[in-house]
This record gives sequence, C-alpha cells and structure tokens, in this order.
Amino acid sequence: MDAVRAVLIDIDGVLTVSWKPLPGAVEALRRIRDVGLGVVLLTNTTSRTRASIAATLGAAGFPVDAEDILTAPAATAAYLTDHHPGARCSLLNSGDIREDLAGVTLLDDTETDTETDTDAVPDVVIVGGAGPEFDYAALNRAFGHLQRGARLVAMHRNLYWRTDRGLDLDSGAFLLGLEHAARTRAEITGKPAPAFFEAALARLGVGPGQAVMVGDDIESDVLAAQRTGVTGVLVKTGKYLPETHRAASARPDHVLDSVADLPALLDSVVRR
Repeated sequence: MDAVRAVLIDIDGVLTVSWKPLPGAVEALRRIRDVGLGVVLLTNTTSRTRASIAATLGAAGFPVDAEDILTAPAATAAYLTDHHPGARCSLLNSGDIREDLAGVTLLDDTETDTETDTDAVPDVVIVGGAGPEFDYAALNRAFGHLQRGARLVAMHRNLYWRTDRGLDLDSGAFLLGLEHAARTRAEITGKPAPAFFEAALARLGVGPGQAVMVGDDIESDVLAAQRTGVTGVLVKTGKYLPETHRAASARPDHVLDSVADLPALLDSVVRR
C-alpha cells in the first residue's frame, strides 16, 4: 500500500458508546490529527445531524467539526439527488435528520389516505435507523407504498448496535422483512455501500491505498472498506463479537483491542 495520508473512523462503538467516549479514544484522535493525517468520521448513525454529532463529540473533547463527519443521511440526500431527482419520499426513521436531507422532498403521509390522495403516494420509501417509530402501523404503511411501486432506499443494513444497555435491534432486521414481503431489494446508501467510502476518500483527496478504515462491524465497516481498496482495521469494542469475527466472509487487515491502539499501529505498521 501507499504511504497512508488519511484515516476513516466509525463513531459508534469505536470512539463512543451511547455518545460517551471510550477509553483512550479522544487522545487517539488527537494524536492522529497531530501527525497531519486527514480524518473523516463515517457513521451510519441516523438519529442525529452532522452538526449535532459534531457538537456532542466536541463537548467530549474530540477535535472534530461538522465538516469532518459523513453521515448516512447526508449520503442518502446525495444519492437521491443523483439517482431519484425530484422524488417524493416517505421517511421511516428514529430522530430528526431533515437538516442532513437537504434537497429531498419529504411527504407527511402518516395521516393521509394514499388510496384517495395520489399526491401523497411517495416515489421512494427511505428507511433510516430503528426506534419506537418502527411500529406496526409505520411498517405496514411503508409496505403499502412498496406494493404501489415505490422504490426502497435504506441508509444501512445494520441488524443491531451497541448501547450502554447492551446490543439493541436496528433497522436492518425490519428491512429484511420489508424486502421479503414486498419482493424488492433496497438500495443502500451508507456503509457498506462502496459509494459511501468513495465519498469520504474524495473529500480528503486521497486514493484507497492511502487510507485506513477503523470500525467495530467487521462486515459493514472493515471488509466493505477493504473491497474498495482501503486498509481495514477491526477494533474489539462496540458491537464486536468473537463469533461474528470468526464467521466473517474474510479477514481484516489488522485487529486491535481498541482505537486507543491505532496511533501505534499507524506509526509501526502502516505509515511510512
């Protein structure tokens, strides 16, 4: 690989859990910044905007601002602009992310009879992150839209994520049901979509061989990045499970106990 110039880092489970810094994470990011490496934080988090994430991380001591963060909602907005311009969209998500969906036409279809009001029928159903909003009525409404021909766009396929309570179910579990029931396949915009990693590389102006990706999800973070030519680093924090590691479709380039060990890896193995 070429000399590394940039580091892509997942947030949830790598730098934080339930938005609380993991041991050594703040210092690790500061050390990476100090040696002049470019940094983009890639996250499938769909409950907060980039500005909100940056404010929370900054308050915890992380040296980041909104421009350093690439979210699945922001990537979704760009994807819809490119692939479904002008589409009317129904959003199923936990949290207010409209700020990061600039240019996307969102319908409020919760109280509308789409059988009689054709203007309320969406062209695209967007699935974000799971939460209390993913009840029967909401999922059935999305199913109805898909039966009437709407396209299905999902921000990710994560089945679960790590919180301070343990593992919580995520929208990937519901997405599988919608796909099977509606006999369709979702278009994915966040990790593990190659375009998500490519957007981060383009933002930093580096090639795949000049970057490393650090994540706790071996498939969506690490192996997906490796398939684009980026060096993958798996950390044993967050949603990491030994059984998932053993059953993975391939091997990560590097495995660390935590992101606190990343600066040493960059100094001794990767950077040259």
